[in-house]
Amino acid sequence: MNIRRRAWKYFIITVGTVLYALSFNLFLTQNNIAPGGVSGIAIVVHYLTSFPVGVMIILLNIPLFILSFILLGGEFILLSFYATVLSSVIIDATARLAPFTKDPILAAIYGRILMGAGLGLVFNYGATTGGSDILSRLIKLRFPHVSMGRMMLLVDFVIISLSAIAFRSINTALYAIITLYISSKVIDLILYGTEYEKLAYIISDHCDEITEKFQNELERGVTLLYGEGAYTKQHKKVIMCALKRQQASKAAEIASSIDPEAFVIIVAAHEIYGDGFERRKI
Repeated sequence: MNIRRRAWKYFIITVGTVLYALSFNLFLTQNNIAPGGVSGIAIVVHYLTSFPVGVMIILLNIPLFILSFILLGGEFILLSFYATVLSSVIIDATARLAPFTKDPILAAIYGRILMGAGLGLVFNYGATTGGSDILSRLIKLRFPHVSMGRMMLLVDFVIISLSAIAFRSINTALYAIITLYISSKVIDLILYGTEYEKLAYIISDHCDEITEKFQNELERGVTLLYGEGAYTKQHKKVIMCALKRQQASKAAEIASSIDPEAFVIIVAAHEIYGDGFERRKI
């Protein structure tokens, strides 16, 4: 990786980390709203003992960093360590900032939006801020089809429930659970966008002509699958083609113009990685 690209990666991770850290003291901590994960545990400990939130986050992350180093490798750890330490320092350095609002509902909603935006930027460049972010990443190795936002939603739910016991208030936990969903959506919005790419399956007796058109006009690679009609027992070629979302209607138009009887299926593809698409980040 060249120096400019690496510098850009660290710049975006830094911006995301600052947004994530500011969400604590501007919205969450002084309203006793635990956001889940290690940071949620740190806020509960701070509430009970006044121990600094940032320092507690670092201490709780040590065993997770060791485990992730074994399973995920050095670069991920380096980036995540940078984001975790920086966020912890900013959280403690801004501890005396007055919160934007004392309304717990507004604090929970806007704190989670700010946190989700920050985490989305951090995740998008291959890092985490530690805690449940790392745990979610580790679990995602076993369940790669689950988005990072949903994974964090599941991991953090238990800790938020425990915070209700510590704060002796079911309301703060209910606020946090609602806004945890908001945060997961903001994370997925940044990571995966508002729309998905498309995947086309086309069954036709004119697959060779359609394939040629796809390659020449859409500049898309095509994979030919071989199937058999369950009723007719006839062997058929099936075109499978990954498309940019704006190419989907053109692909259907090409197939129908060549073979009006073509069976065309176009579905949303949540994640497509490889040549012609984005490289895998998470």
